[in-house]
Amino acid sequence: MEILVLLKQVPATESLIAIANDRVSIKPDGLKYVMNPYDELAVEEALRIRESQGGTVTILSVGPAKAAEAIRTGLAMGADKGILIDPGNLTCDGLATAKLLAAAIKPMTYDIIIAGHRAVDDDNFQVATALAELLGIPNISMVVKQTLADGKIRCLCTVEGGTKEVEATLPALIATQRGLNDPRYASLPGIMKAKKKPLETRSIADLGLDAAGLQPLVTIKALKMPVERKGGRVIEGDSVAVKVAALVKALHEEAKVI
Repeated sequence: MEILVLLKQVPATESLIAIANDRVSIKPDGLKYVMNPYDELAVEEALRIRESQGGTVTILSVGPAKAAEAIRTGLAMGADKGILIDPGNLTCDGLATAKLLAAAIKPMTYDIIIAGHRAVDDDNFQVATALAELLGIPNISMVVKQTLADGKIRCLCTVEGGTKEVEATLPALIATQRGLNDPRYASLPGIMKAKKKPLETRSIADLGLDAAGLQPLVTIKALKMPVERKGGRVIEGDSVAVKVAALVKALHEEAKVI
């Protein structure tokens, strides 16, 4: 079983995000970068499939040289090899990222591609679906359980208000949702082994693509922080009736919502 995992490096959720002077990007200074949490689920599921089915796990990521750190984390968890696609100075939107991944994957042999269904930095939900379309393979999103048998994959997926079962023939791409598994930690021996595992870096030119055809169709016009909310207020009173009356008056006269 040849398994590919898509991975993105993102700022850690506890990082303090500040908007850069250009108003369309964030300040990188002092930020801690980690593997996208949904991609951790993808790496873990790939490793479990390899443990039960055999084969290899290859991690692919689009990003700057620093993104190799996240790939090494996946290798330390147990993946076999990694490929970093460095877009250079190109600013990639979801479609451009999918095109880069598709160019790298098309010459490869694979049975299943596993991706996080979203990245916690930009939340665009586009790359996995676009990649499956470019490769011409089935795409199953929001997966919380999967089983492989007879050249097919059957998945349980979350939908609003419940779940659904979806089946597809391999090769296929699935996108992970929370609840699929509990990712393992990278052990010290795993971290040491990861340093010796193959990690290849490819450029846009290496993939036979032209940067002109990868220009973003979606651009950021401006970033701004959310409006700071006012603190709440405790309604005082000697009885429930008095408190309710005071609350209704405040909603009517101050908040003007009733």
